[in-house]
Amino acid sequence: MTTAPGLRERKKQATREALRAAALRLAVERGPDQVRVEDIAEAAGVSPRTYNNYFASREQAIVSAVTADRESRIAAAVAARPAEVRLADAVTGAVVEQLTGTGEHDPEALLLITTRPALRDAFLDTTAGIEGPLAAAISARAPGVEAPTARVLAASVAAAVRIALETWLRPAGSTDDGLVVPTGPLPDHLRAALSPLTPSLAAAEHP
Repeated sequence: MTTAPGLRERKKQATREALRAAALRLAVERGPDQVRVEDIAEAAGVSPRTYNNYFASREQAIVSAVTADRESRIAAAVAARPAEVRLADAVTGAVVEQLTGTGEHDPEALLLITTRPALRDAFLDTTAGIEGPLAAAISARAPGVEAPTARVLAASVAAAVRIALETWLRPAGSTDDGLVVPTGPLPDHLRAALSPLTPSLAAAEHP
């Protein structure tokens, strides 16, 4: 049975969401370089000190508005796949679904990310967060998998996602100056990057 989050946790989530929304709104209105942490905190109705409890930089807050709760969404999508679906297919399907069917493709937000190297780097760094929740989902779906193995598999998925996003956002021969036009369908990049992990995921599922 799922336990509803307590009041404290709901308040923390509300604060995080307010900071995300304020960061993205101000970045769109003024440009990311003209937004200070103090501006984001004031717009969200909290102190800069509170802001620092949630985000380490303005780039992290702006990108978080685009990737909000991506880690838990991917893990939940893996868990929701029918039991007869192979682990590799469940993971690939969940990743593609959550990275291509959400607000991560908001035109204004994507334009910000593709035109600012610091935001692109922060966007790519968010993939590391996939590891923890996904490792738990893999362990739940394949009970025979030991915890260290589940972590290695989840970390490999996170690395593959980063590579796919980096290939998508940084075409061969591109530089960090000016506009980067994403190349090719993102689902294709994700499936290609995750494909080499299929044997490992299958072996974990059927040791």
